[in-house]
Amino acid sequence: MKIPLTPLRCMHRAVDLYGQKEGVICGGRRFTYAEFGERCERLASALTGIGVGETDRVGYLSFNTHKLLEGYYGAIQARGMVMPLNVRLTTAELGGILRHSEPKVLLYEAEFGPLVQTLLEAWPGMQTINLDTEYEAFLATGTPERADIFSYDEDAIAELFYTSGSTGTPKGVTLSHRTIYMHAMSVAGTFNRDDTGVELHTIPLFHANGWGRPQTATMMGLKQVMVRRFEPAGVCRLIQEEGATAMSVVPTMATALLHFPMLHDFNLSSLQTIFIGGAAASPELIDRMEKAFGCEALAGYGLTETSPVASSARKKGTVVYADDASRLRRQAMAGWPIPGVEIRVVDVDMNDVPRDMESVGEVVIRGDNVMDGYFREPEATAAVMSGAWFHSGDMAIWDAENYIHIVDRKKDIIISGGENISSIEVERAVSAHPGVLEAAVVGAPDARWGEIPVAFVLPRDGVTLTEAELHDFMLTRLAKFKMPRQYVFVTEPLPKGGTGKILKRELREKFWAGKDRRVQG
Repeated sequence: MKIPLTPLRCMHRAVDLYGQKEGVICGGRRFTYAEFGERCERLASALTGIGVGETDRVGYLSFNTHKLLEGYYGAIQARGMVMPLNVRLTTAELGGILRHSEPKVLLYEAEFGPLVQTLLEAWPGMQTINLDTEYEAFLATGTPERADIFSYDEDAIAELFYTSGSTGTPKGVTLSHRTIYMHAMSVAGTFNRDDTGVELHTIPLFHANGWGRPQTATMMGLKQVMVRRFEPAGVCRLIQEEGATAMSVVPTMATALLHFPMLHDFNLSSLQTIFIGGAAASPELIDRMEKAFGCEALAGYGLTETSPVASSARKKGTVVYADDASRLRRQAMAGWPIPGVEIRVVDVDMNDVPRDMESVGEVVIRGDNVMDGYFREPEATAAVMSGAWFHSGDMAIWDAENYIHIVDRKKDIIISGGENISSIEVERAVSAHPGVLEAAVVGAPDARWGEIPVAFVLPRDGVTLTEAELHDFMLTRLAKFKMPRQYVFVTEPLPKGGTGKILKRELREKFWAGKDRRVQG
């Protein structure tokens, strides 16, 4: 029998098998899965009652809360598209997204009230619901009724996520019911094989489908603990109090935790796995995280367009680690594909580059997790697809075991004197210095070399760094032509997007404003 594939089945499974289990923890509120499911169903009914129907967009301006998690199910049960918005985007960026997506309704946290009034000028056609003052009364207008799964089209769009805009104008990534469900199955089959886990939602749910955790954790009956805003003390407290077994972080989050002076005042022994993604990790970072938290740390890889998880650096049975350094090196890679996903590294003609961990090509991905396209942008969709293969824009090397190692974004490769320089490689070398808290490397124009690497460096508190000191430190780590030609020491954190990913575009603009820069490949 063919049963439509939809994430609503993730919620139904949780309610049926774990109804009396505490499923969602948010601040002072705790919900069993039966209570959570009823709230999602009431939300669906209430949204239908105000006119939300097939393909209507349901926007959210919210940090991680149970109300946003409910939207992942209530909005799509109402046959709309759930559209969590990046709360860290500018008013102009959010206004552009609203004009492009034309949501039927926007649910927002009270602190965004003044912003919403401005956004209504950009898109006055939407209704608004204050999550702090109006939401519970709104839920009360709905009735709890289980969705008839057979009445849903698995190819209908369930989610709409706008990319961060870190490399250009945000695009709306559409993910169908089928795509989301298959991604949840793949992630669950890879990482969550039992129901005893406690998932700490450290990644914003408005980013890249919350890394697939809202569906996977629900389907597998895990206890889900909401982290409204990432802050080291709060995260450590929740690990200790709720017995968290897993969390996901980007490298800047990991660094913040490692430099948290009270880290070892908390009992963090429940943690079993820390997933690191969103930006390139290093073997040194993996090693420091494992030693600090006493658990496994694994890098992974994906994009909003791939739901997002495409690969992970988990252990592969056919790979033998020569020593601990070899293990750390592999665990810091993008890793190898999760089930249902195919990944290749190709040249401009779509031919595989040699699997020698030296030849650089572009990562292309094919699988059940790949997006259905960019919302209302068929040309942009066609530009990133070669048949069923999605072009990631990431440049990588790979080996015979299908381990992928990202060397840079295509547009972040620095071409200096005809040599390709990976900004990620240089950043890893700079960040290895114990006095560096944050680092980013971009290409700046140069009359002789075309481009030169420039390193932006934020020293740790109380540490004074000099260009000469960093230069000497990196001499044994980088070839001479890869060394930064200029250092910019900063006193404030580097600009970041919604998940803590450093926005290199803003740093690059300091040098390239008014100049043309080719897209490097």
